[in-house]
Amino acid sequence: MRVFVAGGTGVIGRPLVKALVARGHEVTASTTRAGGVAVVEGLGAQPVIMDGQDESAVRRAIVDAKPEVVVNQMTSLSAPSADYATWLAVTNRLRNEGTAAVMTAAAEAGSRRVLSQSGAYMTEPGNGSTDESSPLYLDGPGPIGVHVRASAAGEEKVLTTPGVEGIVLRYGFFYGPGTALGPDGDWANAVRAGELPIVGGGDGRYPFIHVDDAVAATLLAVDHGETGIYNIVDDEPARAAEWIPYLAELLDAPTPGRVPEPEAAERYGVQTVYYGNKLPAASNAKLRMTLGMDLAYPTWRAGFRAVFGVRS
Repeated sequence: MRVFVAGGTGVIGRPLVKALVARGHEVTASTTRAGGVAVVEGLGAQPVIMDGQDESAVRRAIVDAKPEVVVNQMTSLSAPSADYATWLAVTNRLRNEGTAAVMTAAAEAGSRRVLSQSGAYMTEPGNGSTDESSPLYLDGPGPIGVHVRASAAGEEKVLTTPGVEGIVLRYGFFYGPGTALGPDGDWANAVRAGELPIVGGGDGRYPFIHVDDAVAATLLAVDHGETGIYNIVDDEPARAAEWIPYLAELLDAPTPGRVPEPEAAERYGVQTVYYGNKLPAASNAKLRMTLGMDLAYPTWRAGFRAVFGVRS
C-alpha cells in the first residue's frame, strides 16, 4: 500500500514510518528541512521536503505521491518557548489550515483514507470520564481556547471531506524516548529540578500514552476500524497529584510542591490550571472495542517504570 506520512521525522513520525516500511508499505514521508531527508531515507522511505503551512507545497507533495492512505502527524512542538501561546502558534496553524490543505490534496490524489493527529486533552472541565463525543473546551481561556478551536476546525475537515474516510486520532500526552516525558525530556527535567508543582488539589486527569502504543494504534487505524474520532490513551487517567510525585520518586527528585490556582496561572499560565486541576478523564473504550487495541503499557505507572526505572 502507498502511504504518505506528513511529519515523518517527529516523535511519532519516525517510529511510525519505520513500522510502516517494515510491514511492506511503500512510504513517502515529509520533512520541513533538508537535514530530515537523510533521516527519512534511513527509515527506508522516500523523502519529500514540505512546509505544512504552504498549501501549494502540500498539494504538490501528496498529489505526486498518489497515496492510498495519508497519515497527518504535522506539529511544531520541538522548540521550547517560555510563552505557551507562542509555542503553540505554528501547531495551531498546522492543525487548522495545514489539515485543510492535506484533506484537499488527499481528495485530489484519490486517497481513500486520511488519519490526522489531534489531542485527547481538549474537553470541557468537569467530573467523570469523557469520550469522543464529549464537548470540547472551545471557550477555554486564552491559548487553551485558541488551540482547541484550531484543532476542532481541523477535525471537522477530516471528518467531512467528500470521498475520503477520515479518522481523527486524539492522542494523549506522549511519554517515552524523544518526548517531554522521556529520560532527557523537559517535563522530566522539570521534575528533577523540583519545578513541576501540583496545582491546587491536583485533580486534573492527564491522558497518557506511550509512544510505542501511539504508533501501534496508528498502524491499526491505517486499514482497520470505522471512520470517526478515537481517543488514543491508556487505561488509567493520571491524576496530577499522583503522577507527579510518582515520577519524582522514580527520578529520586525533590518532593513536588503545591501552588494555588491563581499563583499557578500568574506564574506559569492558565493552561497549568486547566491541565493540572480541571482536566477530566478520557476513556479509551472505543480504541479497545473498535480497533481491538491491546496496549503494551495499559497504565502510565507501568510505562513510567519502563521508561525511568523500577520503583519498589
